[in-house]
Amino acid sequence: MTLPPLSDVIAQGRGLAPADLVLRGGRVFDVITGELLEGDVAICGGLIVGVFDTYEGREVVDVTGKILVPGFIDTHLHIESSLVTPYEFDRCVGPHGVTTAICDPHEIANVCGLEGIGYFLDASAHTVMDIRVNLSSCVPSTHMETAGALLEAADLVPLMNHPRVIGLAEFMNFPGVLHQDAGCMAKLEAFRGGHIDGHAPLLSGRDLNGYIAAGIRTEHEATTATEAMEKLRKGMRVLIREGSVSKDLHALAPMLTERTSPYCCFCTDDRNPLDIAEHGHLDYLIRTAIALGCPPLAAYRAASLSAAEAFGLKDRGLIAPGKRADIVVLQDLATCRPEMVFTGGVRVGDAAFATRQIVPPVARHSVKAPPVRAEDFRTGGNRAETPVIGLLPGKIITEHLTYDIAPTDGDKRPDLARDLVKIAVIERHGKNGNRATGFVKGFGLKRGAIASTVCHDHHNIAVVGADYADMALAANRLGEIEGGFVVTEGGKVLAELALPVAGLMSLQPFEVVRDELITLRAAARSLGVELEEPFLQLAFLALPVIPHLKITDHGMIDVDRFEVMP
Repeated sequence: MTLPPLSDVIAQGRGLAPADLVLRGGRVFDVITGELLEGDVAICGGLIVGVFDTYEGREVVDVTGKILVPGFIDTHLHIESSLVTPYEFDRCVGPHGVTTAICDPHEIANVCGLEGIGYFLDASAHTVMDIRVNLSSCVPSTHMETAGALLEAADLVPLMNHPRVIGLAEFMNFPGVLHQDAGCMAKLEAFRGGHIDGHAPLLSGRDLNGYIAAGIRTEHEATTATEAMEKLRKGMRVLIREGSVSKDLHALAPMLTERTSPYCCFCTDDRNPLDIAEHGHLDYLIRTAIALGCPPLAAYRAASLSAAEAFGLKDRGLIAPGKRADIVVLQDLATCRPEMVFTGGVRVGDAAFATRQIVPPVARHSVKAPPVRAEDFRTGGNRAETPVIGLLPGKIITEHLTYDIAPTDGDKRPDLARDLVKIAVIERHGKNGNRATGFVKGFGLKRGAIASTVCHDHHNIAVVGADYADMALAANRLGEIEGGFVVTEGGKVLAELALPVAGLMSLQPFEVVRDELITLRAAARSLGVELEEPFLQLAFLALPVIPHLKITDHGMIDVDRFEVMP
């Protein structure tokens, strides 16, 4: 946003000249005092210059009977995980009141490194909403993963002062922080004194103290009110998350009060177009929080002013003179249904979207895995005792289970009666060709297979299945469509969604992605899957399990849960 001349700002704020735009007849919800205050809102260029008074304007928008609240700020997300490009994300969530998104291009960076971060920085200069970037701190997220790129502190430092960069993104490798890993320490030192985002699920006590003392300011991984309150008491800003997979709002709502809200924010981390179409984005979080008993002031403050303050965005978060004209027009606070949205004084809509400059996508043809065969999914071993991943619906954390699975002809096979199906991860960046197999419980799969190149955080191929031939078909099909999601049964592809940008994002409009997700969900359910978001749940199953880590030279994933294929 280009700032208007200071002389115009002062003159229009004083009413000596007509404002560029006036929103007339509404009431402003003051997220400092909680008051609903009558009066016009005068806008010069992209700045608010007048409130709580009457103004004349070159353009006047009638908002009589409406309530005006500050634009919503999503404090942590990975746009790639919304399965669309930054431009389609802009078009998808802008009408839901999101005027600022603080993204970590961590997913595409794990595929193609600085090229992916550069794509987001370039694209964000041309979106209607204001997209800010935290530089990806963990590429790869741990030494156990084979990602497509490696980013050290020296790679990130040249981007520190980019005008769209806030700081260092979620520091996922908290064991590396606590044990003072050299690479972790170099990044923390480089960004010391600036903003560093956190990621420390279940961390508490002295370990949490050490993690926070390293300069880490925000955290979005709390899954219980007790965990969140400890982090809050120790000075961390708590980002309350409600995404398509990680759903923590119901658990954390009791700790969001008018007293705690200055240090609480909202984030999605992440929601896909189907979930957004069915439920909403940050507007959904706000109305759900209020329905759960949170005071409206706490909910709207967390979605705007508290978020702006937490990330040093002093120019927004409040409908007040001198702030960005990021404004959402509502009928009432409780239902939070945006009727009009303004970002930087621009009304969100087709006219604004049509004028954007489009930056060409990067990281095409990124799936480089050689074809696999059905027999590649056999799991050997003489012992019946077998580690199993236990799904927790609505969570990205999982249980570490153990079952007796006796080998048959040298292979531990899926046991559908006990809901023990096979999962495999296949390296797809062309680095080492690693493959590994394991078992998962809780997927509900009765037949067929599901495969994905969205596989946090290394984004190799993950495939889960009841039938080895269908697993091979699904995995190989991903290479043909440049990545995405595939559902197979009986030697046929039932449904697929191509994600050719780094194997993570579609080139289609978000409406097309939404409709294809409906088809994919139906195909998955035809195989017996009852999970609400089976594809995104699959995407998190190859994350390392910190309490059970074993350091190995196999390089890709946690060997407490997977066995490396020969």
